[in-house]
Amino acid sequence: GITAPLIIPNNLPAASALSQENIITIPYARAIGQDIRPLRILVVNLMPTKVATETQLARVLANSPLQVELTLLHMDSHVSKNTDNAHLESFYRSLPEVKDNRFDGMIVTGAPVESLDYKDVDYWSELEEIFEYAKENVFSCFHICWGAQAHLYYKHGIRKSTLENKLFGVFQHDVIEPYNELVRGFDEIFYAPHSRHTTIEENELTKLENFKILAKSNEAGVHLACDNNMRCIYMFGHQEYDRETLGLEYNRDISKGLQIDVPKNYYLNDDPTNKVLFRWRSHASLLFNNWLNFVYQETPYYLSELKPND
Repeated sequence: GITAPLIIPNNLPAASALSQENIITIPYARAIGQDIRPLRILVVNLMPTKVATETQLARVLANSPLQVELTLLHMDSHVSKNTDNAHLESFYRSLPEVKDNRFDGMIVTGAPVESLDYKDVDYWSELEEIFEYAKENVFSCFHICWGAQAHLYYKHGIRKSTLENKLFGVFQHDVIEPYNELVRGFDEIFYAPHSRHTTIEENELTKLENFKILAKSNEAGVHLACDNNMRCIYMFGHQEYDRETLGLEYNRDISKGLQIDVPKNYYLNDDPTNKVLFRWRSHASLLFNNWLNFVYQETPYYLSELKPND
């Protein structure tokens, strides 16, 4: 069958990586001429490795028969040390540039700031503005790792806990709510990468009203959760990670002389000289496909008719 293309900013570097994998992308300029109302997805990219994260998210969002148009957002109040300013100016917008638009979905990525108190993050007030904006202007928000922790603090005042040792590796998870749309088609047991020093305790989430835990791990804790209307979704691991992401992180820290354990269950026999056991990709694809399908079914055709999510 024909997969509808992912619409991305003209000349985004992710396009060449995706074309090698037979993933169809088209630039905005060409998409305008097509008589289809694509799903409009806003990506709030808080990761320092902007291009790698764009490519990871583009890959999982492209594997759908729906046409998806990506808009990339960065923080005005933060100077990126790892991404060329020309890249940000070419491909990214800031909140004032999108605030008059509405979106079917928004993804908030993780960020390497978990050792800081939320209020000490230099762009915290801007992120709060984005969360506030999304209540009125976005149908469903998908929060990843630190982005999930940050939104639970902003919305419910839930605090994160610091782990004794970094949670680092690929862990086995159980599906708790098999009939929820997000995990439709999942195996009862599946794998997902995690890479974090902090966690949200499960008992903090079970106290919330109108809230579901969808998948969790004995070792890694809660991985997927959402509110009952699925307008706020939380993923505490990194299902979107590429095959090499954990290995790059491990080798980067080793080269800096930092103390870091080998990522668990990532290399064959936990030996970094062996191959990577890449066994989370199909569920990543399914998860984001399920989310897009839910959004497509439930969001109003005319986004001006969107009801606020209180």
